[in-house]
Amino acid sequence: MTPRIEAFYDATTGTFSYVVYAGEGSACAVIDPVLDYDPKSGRTSTAGAERIVAFVREHGLRVEWLLETHAHADHVSAAPYLKETLGGKIAIGESIRIVQAAFKRIFNFSDEMHADGRQFDHLFAPGETFGIGQLSAQALHVPGHTPADMAYRIGDTVFVGDTLFMPDGGSARCDFPGGDARILYESVRTLLALPPQTRLCMCHDYPPDSRGPQWQTTVAEQRRDNIHLHDGVTVEEFVAMRTARDRTLGMPTLILPAIQINIRAGALPEPEANGVRYLKIPLNAF
Repeated sequence: MTPRIEAFYDATTGTFSYVVYAGEGSACAVIDPVLDYDPKSGRTSTAGAERIVAFVREHGLRVEWLLETHAHADHVSAAPYLKETLGGKIAIGESIRIVQAAFKRIFNFSDEMHADGRQFDHLFAPGETFGIGQLSAQALHVPGHTPADMAYRIGDTVFVGDTLFMPDGGSARCDFPGGDARILYESVRTLLALPPQTRLCMCHDYPPDSRGPQWQTTVAEQRRDNIHLHDGVTVEEFVAMRTARDRTLGMPTLILPAIQINIRAGALPEPEANGVRYLKIPLNAF
């Protein structure tokens, strides 16, 4: 079955969130929802998430899943807010435990920060199948950007997370803890072995001035046109390119606030005695 898809673009972070459903009044999944966060003031807002809430309610949808493709470094997850407002189970790949353990050390979290994935309602095993109402879905483990990246194949469409960008954007960086360009190459080749007409939905787009944001391409288009991973690019060529390119990239603006929240399934820190929540900023750790 071909799912219906509604895309929501967050221009501040270049992120696409999705509502995926079979039809009016059906069950649905929300993928990679964004909580607005202002790094200058430390203020959060649900303005972007409210667009998703309005769409779900307008079409009489029932949220069954809140799917994270990985622990994002460029935005804060709105999954807890949507779960409280609309319901659904927050899910991610089971390798999130690796990412939690790595960043637990970096942030020097206490033992109360468990690195076993318990913060999420469900951890997908590689290749696990599940349903979204009438839609059949499969969780695909596509590591490389991080060890825990997942893509979600729903009907004839795959939501690829950060494994791929639009063809003129190439691929995601691999220099975060546990990232590996060689592994990313293999993950992408697995995705690009799917039927040529398979739709691929991006998690991000950072468009050049010559076009606006785009969120959908196909396996055939990626194999022909992806500037980093088109057919004919060898793993050695890709690793050399990706490694050199990653050395030139600065840290994402929101990585320090986002990661420590997102590895906890989007849960904000508990308020301290004065009623204020605080994040940790490790100095000179990166």
